Amino acid sequence: MEILDLKSLLVSEYSVCSVAKFQGFLSPVPAAKLQRHLSRMFEVKTTAGASKADIYRELAAQLGGLLTGERNGLANAANTAALLFQGLGDANWAGFYFLRDGELVLGPFQGKVACVRLQLGRGVCGTAAQQRKTIVVPDVEKFPGHVACDHASRSEIVVPLIHSGKLIGVLDVDSPKLARFDQSDASGLEELAGIFLAHSDLRQLVD
Repeated sequence: MEILDLKSLLVSEYSVCSVAKFQGFLSPVPAAKLQRHLSRMFEVKTTAGASKADIYRELAAQLGGLLTGERNGLANAANTAALLFQGLGDANWAGFYFLRDGELVLGPFQGKVACVRLQLGRGVCGTAAQQRKTIVVPDVEKFPGHVACDHASRSEIVVPLIHSGKLIGVLDVDSPKLARFDQSDASGLEELAGIFLAHSDLRQLVD
């Protein structure tokens, strides 16, 4: 039976995990047992059939656990985008744009290839960033100046990322369904954005 040293493995292959999560293992453990624990940790729990309040409550708990012990902003943005894409339902794009040199630059995301740079004040992302407020768009075709990166997108929600009074970027989620998002989504995503910001060092991604 193959035996692995837990701490060495976490440092070399699973640095995104917090070693503290595995303090119950006080000695080397069988490789198969360790892999089962790691697989369960990274599995996104299903929210099918749940209310929006329950969905965002579950996603907040999962995101907090996923980011605990990791400060790298790039890694945390990637995992946050993946969690939202898998956990929200009816989403065809979820990800980040970060403010660099006066424009929004594409960050980690899930979905089809996206626009790389967006101007402040243009489109849903640029408008949300400029106004520093969450924007819910029931029908993107009716939004003035909408930037169509994925023509399958029919509705969109964008949450500005603000830390210590400074605009960092935006969190953007698209859906192929009309009117997919409402104020419940706005509140839920704002909470998730706050969890992401609280756990992440973003100096490498923004000015």
